[in-house]
Amino acid sequence: MGVILNHKICDNAKECGGIEVCPTGALYWDEEAEKVAIDNSKCMDCDLCENACGVGALRVFHNKEEEEQIKEDIENDPRKVSDLFVDKYGAMPMKNSSANIMADDFEEKVLKSEGVIAVELFEDDSIECLLKSVPVKELFADYDVKFRKVEITDKLKTDYNIKELPCLLFFNQGKLIGKIEGFFSVEEKDEFLEKIKDIIKK
Repeated sequence: MGVILNHKICDNAKECGGIEVCPTGALYWDEEAEKVAIDNSKCMDCDLCENACGVGALRVFHNKEEEEQIKEDIENDPRKVSDLFVDKYGAMPMKNSSANIMADDFEEKVLKSEGVIAVELFEDDSIECLLKSVPVKELFADYDVKFRKVEITDKLKTDYNIKELPCLLFFNQGKLIGKIEGFFSVEEKDEFLEKIKDIIKK
């Protein structure tokens, strides 16, 4: 029956993936208002826009009951647009973050680095929705730890026996002291923090 846009978490980008895949133009860029707009009279309930939205801001409803439930979900949603612009574990790195390094710089910026350093290894097809991920700043707030983020290569995967991504590697004076593999959501933050504490306090 139509589409509802959660404005709390939509960044209103003209390059919206939902607009790109909408076959009827029901979802479009309003030039005058400079925002993503919806014409539900054109919607054919194909779900393409919902699947294309990486943060879950677009929701398709097929009946009145679904429409009311989605509206209630949005009303109770505590998230906000600024959540999209925070570095998070398991999510694509921020474009201008100083934590990002290239694999070619791994030896210089990790293995030769002084003190404790945590390195997140990731790849595109292992990324969970960033809004379900734990903010990086919350992971190391209580520790003197440098953080780096690097897209994994076959060499890194082999060298450190990586079986699941995303993955955190911990080094102290260039020596590996711990590893945590797999995605952790905000609901699992306490468990995640305990794992980090156990490694850093060794």
